[in-house]
Amino acid sequence: MQTRAIRFIRGGEVVSLSDVPPSRTLLDWLRDEAGATGTKEGCGEGDCGACTVVLGEPDGERLRFRTVNSCIRLLSSIDGCALWTVEDLRAADGTLHPAQQALVDCHGSQCGFCTPGFVMSMFGLYQQRVACAAPQPVTREVAQEALSGNLCRCTGYRPILDAAQRMADYPLRAVDEAAVLRQLHELRELNGAGQGLTAASAAGTALRPATLAELLAARREHPDAQVVAGATDVGLWITKLHQRYAKTLDVTGVTELQRIDEAGGVLEISAAVRLSDAFDALAAQRPEIHAFAARFAGLPVRESGTLGGNIANGSPIGDSMPLLIALGARIRLQSEVRGVREMALEDFYVGYRQTRLAPDELLTHILVPAPAPGEMLKVYKVSKRFDDDISAVCLALRLQLRDGRVHDAGIGAGGMAATPKRAVQAEAALVGRPWDEATVRAAADVLQREFTPISDMRATADYRRTVAAHLLLRAWMESKGRTVRVEDLTCLG
Repeated sequence: MQTRAIRFIRGGEVVSLSDVPPSRTLLDWLRDEAGATGTKEGCGEGDCGACTVVLGEPDGERLRFRTVNSCIRLLSSIDGCALWTVEDLRAADGTLHPAQQALVDCHGSQCGFCTPGFVMSMFGLYQQRVACAAPQPVTREVAQEALSGNLCRCTGYRPILDAAQRMADYPLRAVDEAAVLRQLHELRELNGAGQGLTAASAAGTALRPATLAELLAARREHPDAQVVAGATDVGLWITKLHQRYAKTLDVTGVTELQRIDEAGGVLEISAAVRLSDAFDALAAQRPEIHAFAARFAGLPVRESGTLGGNIANGSPIGDSMPLLIALGARIRLQSEVRGVREMALEDFYVGYRQTRLAPDELLTHILVPAPAPGEMLKVYKVSKRFDDDISAVCLALRLQLRDGRVHDAGIGAGGMAATPKRAVQAEAALVGRPWDEATVRAAADVLQREFTPISDMRATADYRRTVAAHLLLRAWMESKGRTVRVEDLTCLG
């Protein structure tokens, strides 16, 4: 990989940056060096959305717009992208963008601190739904999901949601996608087509390979480098734990790891696929996943984070793992020296944030079997806040039913142990038995006793065990079309 400047497009111009520390965030550069102080720093952890910006990336013949949190996005990771901040939306004659004007007209701003973030989330939504080749209406539900990563303490959300729905009423202001794509292709040639990035600075080196071969070679040569796969956690370690890395290895520039393929009854999701795209692919096969994906995290987190990063991070409360474990997912690990190996996802974890990855190895693919005939899937997330919050308990249940009996079962649990776990004892209590209340209550009792969760700021151990058991009973009641009543749940032992 060649050593060169980090380059991206902003305002129709190429921005070229040298001597960028590997831990430098996009937000810090915007505010401290670019003078773009419209982008605010609120929480510094991707929760409030005040720092939201929009990135543009080539997606075939189109431009893909992604809203992201700049506070936890590494500056080196936007190499080769187009960038928009709130300062870039007003027209040359001073006319406001429809996202801005709608907020003004709907009285969607008071103190104004969060407003730039809302504007940018609305701008991203505008480009995807209004100013596109096949415009679609912005419904209340669409607006709520698009703004799920933005918080406001002043107005309440009604006027902001009203503004999001009103954007289409104003004269059209579309980004010239063809012109931006031309610039991005020219930038790719300038950077060296198919060549990765080595951004060297006095503080260290940021490596961003462009091919899988480059990535595996870099992993072998730099086993001490902090692997970055979206930075939704690494960004937190920088902003909250004040970590500074002498070397980072970013997997998101690798073309081969941005693919989703389907063959032989298996959905193969490459590790650098963004969470939003990965969940879309999973929901195309199993529509019940969509509602769960919307609760996984706010849209800016799902547009930055990757499925591979979420899995490799190994958090016991990472929400994708219980779902994938229940679905019987396998993962593929690769090394330049060791070659390729596969394993069941639940076998990947050996302790708290500890995995079977060797120092020169990387997770490259997630393999998810297609739905089986008679499959039923239920996924539940229990957290204190509905949107953009960390789970106290996450439970996923996959059943294959034949003639009223459980032929096969997969149960994945998060928040119940030091690692994401498969509930093998509860599965055994279901398989071969009739799918009825007696079976489910017996299995729920087994599930309560199978894990020894901890008590922490999110929930007590007793609460977690009780909730997990109740969720299993709830799944049965919902499958029978029964109304879930508190008295039905509280009678569990």
